[in-house]
Amino acid sequence: MVQKRKYIVGNWKMHGLNSDIETLVAIDAYCAGQADSNVAICPPATLLVTAANAVSNIGIGAQDCHEATKGAHTGCLSAGMLKQVGAGFSIVGHSERRADQFETDRDVAAKARALHDAGMGAIICVGETLEQRDSGKAIDIVCSMLVKSLPEGAHADWLTIAYEPVWAVGTGRIPSVQDLTLMHDALREALIQQLGDTGSKMTILYGGSVKGDNAAEILAIENVGGALVGGASLKAESFIPIIEAS
Repeated sequence: MVQKRKYIVGNWKMHGLNSDIETLVAIDAYCAGQADSNVAICPPATLLVTAANAVSNIGIGAQDCHEATKGAHTGCLSAGMLKQVGAGFSIVGHSERRADQFETDRDVAAKARALHDAGMGAIICVGETLEQRDSGKAIDIVCSMLVKSLPEGAHADWLTIAYEPVWAVGTGRIPSVQDLTLMHDALREALIQQLGDTGSKMTILYGGSVKGDNAAEILAIENVGGALVGGASLKAESFIPIIEAS
């Protein structure tokens, strides 16, 4: 049986101007030669229209959405608005939003549900701080966060989970293979307990300082179904090696 390619998603965060579309075009061109490519990029909202029109072989997603369909929410974008301009899914609950915008598990679940209601996919992020890791309770904390962030009707057809330890995002540090194995196995078990069969099929990504030189080792771990990539996704020359590793 041919193994399915891992899901590789680039999160550009607050990076990207019109001049950076050439990076998307280069990544898209590479993926044109990969029959089973499973790659997506989440550029800033200001580039969604341009990005969606520039590519044909990779997915385009957003980095966040509001839980409401419309209303007095200045500066926010609904799932329907994001879909209208070309986003097929959105990241929700990234650690930076949980910390900087004080998003709760309830907020994350509501946003994921709003995306599904709009006919889009969602990637829910969960992860622990260094203090929580050092407390020895990382698995319990992250699994609890996962369960509380799952929306009603969660299903593998439209929902993906991303484990991103806060202390590894952008620092160059990553958990050991053993730590990643234990965490991803625990997340899988939590999904199965909550969702049954669909929990066994749901993709679980790893995110946190993934690069070309460590991607193969990370992606070989059981229950790691792909990677959510930050800084290395900003340039084709650093992102393509991660795709190759998948």
